[in-house]
Amino acid sequence: MVNCCGLLTAKKGPVPLTSIEVELQVKDHVATVISTLKYKNKEDKPLEAVFVFPLPGDAAVCHFSAQVRHKHIVAEVKEKQKAREKYDNALSSGQQAFLLEESEQSPDIFSMSVGSLPPGRSASIRLEYVTELAVQADDGLRFCLPAVLNPRYQPQGSEGVSVQVTSVPASLVPYSLSFSARVSAPRPVSKVESSSPLEPLQYLNTDQTQATVKLAAGHKFDRDVELLIYYKDAHQPTAVVEAGQASAKPGTLMGDPVVMVSLYPEFPQSVLSSPASCGEFVFLMDRSGSMGCPINNGKQQETRISSARDTLLLLLKSLPMGCYFNIYSFGSRFEHIFPTSAEYSEKTMEDALKKVKQMLDDLGGTEILQPLKHIYSQPCIPKQPRQLFVFTDGEVGNTKEVIDLVRKNSGSHRCFSFGIGEGASSALINGMAKEGGGHAQFITGADRMQPKVMQSLRFALQPAVEDISVTWNLPKKVSATVLSPPITALFQGQRSLIYAQLSGKLSQSSEAAEGCVTVKYSLAGQPSHNQLHFSLTPAEDTGLTVHRLAARTLIRSLESEEGTHRQQKNKAVKGKVVKLSVQSGVSSSFTAFIAVNKDSGESIQGPLLRRNVPTAMFCNALPQSFPGMHPTYGCSSSGPMKKGSVFKFGMKRSAPRAPTMMAYCSVPLPPPPPGCSSPGPMKKGMPAEHLAPKQPPRVPLLQLVSLQKASGCWLLDAALASALGKTSEEVEKSKPGPVNKEVWATILALIWLHAFKMDAKEEWELLATKAASWLRAQNATCGTDCVDAGNALLGCSVQKDALGL
Repeated sequence: MVNCCGLLTAKKGPVPLTSIEVELQVKDHVATVISTLKYKNKEDKPLEAVFVFPLPGDAAVCHFSAQVRHKHIVAEVKEKQKAREKYDNALSSGQQAFLLEESEQSPDIFSMSVGSLPPGRSASIRLEYVTELAVQADDGLRFCLPAVLNPRYQPQGSEGVSVQVTSVPASLVPYSLSFSARVSAPRPVSKVESSSPLEPLQYLNTDQTQATVKLAAGHKFDRDVELLIYYKDAHQPTAVVEAGQASAKPGTLMGDPVVMVSLYPEFPQSVLSSPASCGEFVFLMDRSGSMGCPINNGKQQETRISSARDTLLLLLKSLPMGCYFNIYSFGSRFEHIFPTSAEYSEKTMEDALKKVKQMLDDLGGTEILQPLKHIYSQPCIPKQPRQLFVFTDGEVGNTKEVIDLVRKNSGSHRCFSFGIGEGASSALINGMAKEGGGHAQFITGADRMQPKVMQSLRFALQPAVEDISVTWNLPKKVSATVLSPPITALFQGQRSLIYAQLSGKLSQSSEAAEGCVTVKYSLAGQPSHNQLHFSLTPAEDTGLTVHRLAARTLIRSLESEEGTHRQQKNKAVKGKVVKLSVQSGVSSSFTAFIAVNKDSGESIQGPLLRRNVPTAMFCNALPQSFPGMHPTYGCSSSGPMKKGSVFKFGMKRSAPRAPTMMAYCSVPLPPPPPGCSSPGPMKKGMPAEHLAPKQPPRVPLLQLVSLQKASGCWLLDAALASALGKTSEEVEKSKPGPVNKEVWATILALIWLHAFKMDAKEEWELLATKAASWLRAQNATCGTDCVDAGNALLGCSVQKDALGL
C-alpha cells in the first residue's frame, strides 16, 4: 500500500499521526494553547509513535492526556527517569502508555511517545501550555506556534545528549493542521495579523474586546504560525491577582494567591533624544551553511546572509563617533575583523565594510560557544559599555551551555539577539537576551531584518538603567515573595513582568483592598520610578494560568542555578525543581508527563514497530550541493546524499527502552531551491575579489546610505548625484553659492530620506540623527536656503525642522 502523501517509513509503513488541531485562547497578554494530536495505527502490528516537535521556549506545559476509545487518561508529572521506567515497564507488560518529555539541552524541544497502539486503533492526545506574549516594536503582541523544527547542530565535545529529530520538507508533512484563536482583553482588539493566510477577524461583541480568527485552510508547514495582536492603548500597566488552588496547602506556591504585574517604563524624552555617544559594539554574525537559505518565502532571491550584510551596513553607518566596535562571524570556526575592538573612524568603518561585502555562508556548522568565549575573554574598555549583537538562525544543539555562558558574563555586557528565519530556537534567542539584559527579536515570514535590528540599536544607545529595585506596599499581615529573577534591564516602552506569591490573610470583606508595587531605578544619573496600584481581589476565570506561569518562571530560575554549583548543591537544586514541577503540574527538564492505560482490558502482544513522526523543516535547510552531509546538520556521510536516503539527526537514546523494531522515515530529497547552495570552502591563493559574493544592484536607500561617512556627512560627488537620481551638473548648479559642498550634500541626502523613504524611517533614523548633529556642528548659516534649494532640486517640500536642524 502506498501512502498518498508519498511519505513512507523504512519498512514501507505509513506515519501514524493524522492531524493536529490547535486552539489558542488569548487573555490580554497571556495565551493558553490547547493542541489535540490524533493518531491511527493503519498497520497490522502494534506500534510506538515518537514525535519530536518544537514549542515556545518559555511555555509552561501544564496538561497532557490521552483519549483511547471511551477512556480519558490524564498524565501525571514524575521525575524524568522514573517516568521513563514506568513507560518502559508498561510497554513490556503489554499496556498502553504515553510519555511527554522536555529536551535536557533545549527547553523548546519536546518528545512525545505514544506506546502500544494496537492495529486499527486510534488515540487522541491533548497537550496544553500557557505562555506570555512578547511585545513588538509596533506595540503588537506576538504569538508563535512553532511548526518548523530544523536539525540542531551539536558541536563536538559539547555536553549532554543530542535530540533525535526526524525532519522532512514542509511539502511532505503527512498530517494536517487546523488553528483557531479567541482573543479577549479589557481594551478593544484593533487588528490581528499573521505571516500565514487568515480568515477574516470576527468580533464577538459591540465594544470589540473579544474576537476570533482562524488559519485559512491549506497551511503548508513552510513557516511557523505567527499571530500579531494589536490592542488600542496597549501600553497600560496591569496587575492580575489569582486565587490559590483550593486543594493545595496554604503557604505553598499553588495554595497561596499569586500576582502578575506588567509594567511599561516611560523614560523622559530628554534622555531618549540624546543617545549615548560611547560604547563597545560587538556584532556576532552566523555564517553557517543554512544562512544561505532564503530569508522568507516571498523573496527567494534575498538570502539570510545577504540580508545580514545589508543590516551590518546600516549598523556601521549608525554608530556614534567615539565608540569602539568589532565584527565576529562564526560557523564551525570563527573569524574577527580586528584583533581587538577598534575605535570607530572613517578608516576602521571602511575596513570593516570591505570585509562585510565578502561575507558568505561558508563557515560550516553553527558553533556559537567558542566565539562567545573569545569575546568574553577580551578585557572591557573603560567607560565603553559592551553591547553584544548576536545574529543566528538558531540551529544549535547546546542551547543551555550557550545561555549559561551569557549568564556568567551578564555583569560585563548587554546582549541583543536576533533569530533569523523559520525554525530559529526561541529558547536560544530569548534566553540569551534575557540573561544578557538585552532584547530579543525574530525575523520570520515577510519581516525585514533591518528595522528590527535598528530598533535594538536604539535600545542599546539608551543609557543603561542601573540600581533597579522592586518594593511592595501591601495591607498589614500580607507579604509578597517575588518569584521572578531580579530585573536586570529596562527599555522604553518594553514590558517588564513580575510574579509574586502573596502570603498572609487577604481581606474577604473589603473589595477595596489595594496593593502597590514600585520599581525604582537610576537613569542617566537621575533617580526615577514607575508605580502601579492594584486591587487584591482575585480575578475571575483565570483558572491557574498565573500560578503556572509563576511556577514556570521559578523552575527556569532554579534550572539556571543547576550546573553553576558543585555536585551536592546541584542535587539539592534538582530536588527543588522536581518538587515544584510535580506540585504545580508544570514540566521541567528534570520531569516528564506519564500516563498509563491500566484498564484497557487487553494485553498487547508482540514486538512494537517504532514510527518516528516527522516534523516540518524549512525546505531550504536540507543539504544540497556538496560532498557528503553539510556540517550545519551535525551529520556525516561517506558520500553524497542519494535520492530517497534516510535523514537522521542526533541518534542517541537518553534512556533504555523495551526492545523495538526501529523504522525511520525515508524521503526523496528535492532539487536545490534557488539561492541555497553552499559555495564550499575557500581555496588557498584565491584573490579576495573572487571570493566576494556577486552583489545585486543596491536598492536606492542602501545605495545612499553606503555613501555616508563615519562622521555623518556625505560628499558631493557623482555617486551621490546618481543615488539621488540626478546628474552631477544638476546637483552642482543648484548649490547655493557660499555653502560648503559637504553641507550641501548632507542636506540633500536628508531631504531625500525624509521625502521618499519615510516608510523605512526606522532603518535610517539613527544615521540621519548623526548627519543632523554633524550639520549643527558646522555652524552653517545657509541652512534655510539650502533646504529650499534642495526641495526645488528634488521636487519635494520637506520642512527644515523635520531634518532636525
